[in-house]
Amino acid sequence: MLCPQQRDYQAVRAAGLDNRYRVRFAGRDLDSLDSFDPTALLAEFAELPADGVVGTKDRSALLAALVAERRGLRSPAAQALIACQHKPTSREIQHCVAPETTPRFELLDGRPPSFPPPWFVKPVIGRLSQEARRVEDLRALEEIAETGSYRNGYGQISELAGLPVESVHGFLVEQFVTGAEVTLEGYVFDGRVTTIGITDSAKYEGTNSFERFEYPTALPPERRRELAAIAEQLLPALGFDNGFFNVEFFVPARGRALTIEVNGRVASQFAPLVQAVHGRSTYDALVRLACGEDPAWAPGPPNGVAISYALRVFEDAEVVSVPEANGDLEVLVRPGLRLSEQGTNDPESYRLAIFSEWGETREEALARCRARAAALPFELK
Repeated sequence: MLCPQQRDYQAVRAAGLDNRYRVRFAGRDLDSLDSFDPTALLAEFAELPADGVVGTKDRSALLAALVAERRGLRSPAAQALIACQHKPTSREIQHCVAPETTPRFELLDGRPPSFPPPWFVKPVIGRLSQEARRVEDLRALEEIAETGSYRNGYGQISELAGLPVESVHGFLVEQFVTGAEVTLEGYVFDGRVTTIGITDSAKYEGTNSFERFEYPTALPPERRRELAAIAEQLLPALGFDNGFFNVEFFVPARGRALTIEVNGRVASQFAPLVQAVHGRSTYDALVRLACGEDPAWAPGPPNGVAISYALRVFEDAEVVSVPEANGDLEVLVRPGLRLSEQGTNDPESYRLAIFSEWGETREEALARCRARAAALPFELK
């Protein structure tokens, strides 16, 4: 498992993978590093014994694909991951195979978009909701500029996979769409697309910041079948095989669902939810797949509802003290710095922590989440 994030360690333990595999964690989370040399990392990883290799973030997944290609291990092709991660490429392919499910889009190139506002603007290479925003007029569109160094590190890796560094810069302007926001997760094994499940996203009221993710979805069966059918079109068209993926959709009350993103990696934040509801972790299936085995996902009916909850605040502050991270509690800030000086955040809010809860009903799971969030001893000033 290359360049692991903290939740990878917890997910591996929770899935009991150490009982059946020798799991080696190699390298550091790239998001924790100011800079890195991907060529040196590839050379380091090439020497480690492995029957399978995975990464659970976009950059580490791309590194894993490059390592796998060099060593003849089962993995999505690096070019397929580029096709997912580089938004202009992904949108072009989506539009070719499923135009009715693809919102209008153009590169931000100094000219007014050919479709009217409001627009949704996002980096051509990005993570989470960083630098993504709704834009109402041309003046605001002209003021958009890149911030942060994420895309520079990505470009160093993608260049090794054939995507020029200059291609990772810039922004995509999309048609602003609305509806229920959901994520379908699954995998492809030997060309066969398997859907694991669909997770609903819910935002803090009056904002564009995610409060929670609920599994399984509340969508009716016909909508779930529609989303699975779209995924079965898109993944082969992207050249994606032998790996985990997740597809983000907007589902309006009426009309076809619209595809927002295709991510060529496991949805790591949702792994505890799937395990709580189905009794099997997506990390179990991820490792089986990387080792060349058919994950054979057939968990049966869901048991209850699980929620991943993101505790956020909407004003900057200095962090005085935080609770201890343990179990499923991920603490995303540390004392001694302002919120704006740390963490990965959207333009509106600051994340403090992530955790998950289960309940027999959706209402019970949400009540547990909010009660736990209120009790967490963060001190901000």
